[in-house]
Amino acid sequence: MPGRPNCVCSVCGVAIYRSPKAQATGNVYCSHECRVKTQRKPVPCVVCGQEILASKHAKTCSRACANINRTGIKYKAKDRPLKDKVKWARGLKKRLVTQRGTVCERCLYPNTKILVIHHKVRRCDGGSDDLDNLELICPNCHAEIHFGEKLETLYTFSE
Repeated sequence: MPGRPNCVCSVCGVAIYRSPKAQATGNVYCSHECRVKTQRKPVPCVVCGQEILASKHAKTCSRACANINRTGIKYKAKDRPLKDKVKWARGLKKRLVTQRGTVCERCLYPNTKILVIHHKVRRCDGGSDDLDNLELICPNCHAEIHFGEKLETLYTFSE
């Protein structure tokens, strides 16, 4: 059972009871929140200069200041230009169509617009984008290759 208030919180001024030993250490606090307030150092916002009680990496006081701080930043990879993956894939498909024809290499489906590029040896498994590692196939054949066993178990029809 705490005694009568014998000191005052150093931050908010609330009357509290603390042991003489705690009072001898210097500042006394009524709660953990008040103690934390004294340990955080105010830092000026890099955009507007308003003081903020910053966490480890905070530089701005609000989302609006953060957006202003980000304007003009060029996002790019180090020492090389960014690749446009869509243009690259279209060019690869055009090379495959001119070399191998306008039909699926497995089922001979004739619609060139929906044909997709399939890697025989996946890139994650050490495959490359060389033309001899690629196939031009329709989406049905592509799904059969990747999910063939799963599709057979999902869509087995019994009579």
